[in-house]
Amino acid sequence: MTTIQELTELAHKNSISKGFWDQEFNMGQSLMLIVSEVSEALEADRKDQFANMKLFNKMMEGWDEGHYAYDNAFKMAFVAHIKNTVEDELSDAVIRIMDLAAYKGIDLERHIKLKMKYNSMREYKHGKKY
Repeated sequence: MTTIQELTELAHKNSISKGFWDQEFNMGQSLMLIVSEVSEALEADRKDQFANMKLFNKMMEGWDEGHYAYDNAFKMAFVAHIKNTVEDELSDAVIRIMDLAAYKGIDLERHIKLKMKYNSMREYKHGKKY
C-alpha cells in the first residue's frame, strides 16, 4: 500500500519534472493555486459533474499497462469520464497540497494523523455554529 508520504514525494517529483518549480517559490501563489482547485471543484459540483467510474472502468477493461497503447486508452477514458469533475478537482487540490508540503519538508501523513486525533477530542462542531 502506498503511504500518503510516498504520494507526497511522487507529487512533488512530478511537479518538478513538469516545470512548476522553475521559478522562485511564492507561498501566496502556491496557496492560491490550491484555492483555485477547490473553486473548480465547487463549479464542477454546481454543474453536477461527477466522475463516472463505471464507464471509466468499462473503457479500461482488457487493457494491460504493459500494452503499447495503454497510455492512449487511459487518457481517452480519463478525459471522457473523470476530467473536470468534482473528484478530479479535489484530487488536484490534494496534489498541490502534497507538492507544497514536500517542498517545505512537512511530513503531511504524520500531521494529518495528529490533527485527526486532536479533532476526535474536540466538542461537537468544535463549539461553533457550523
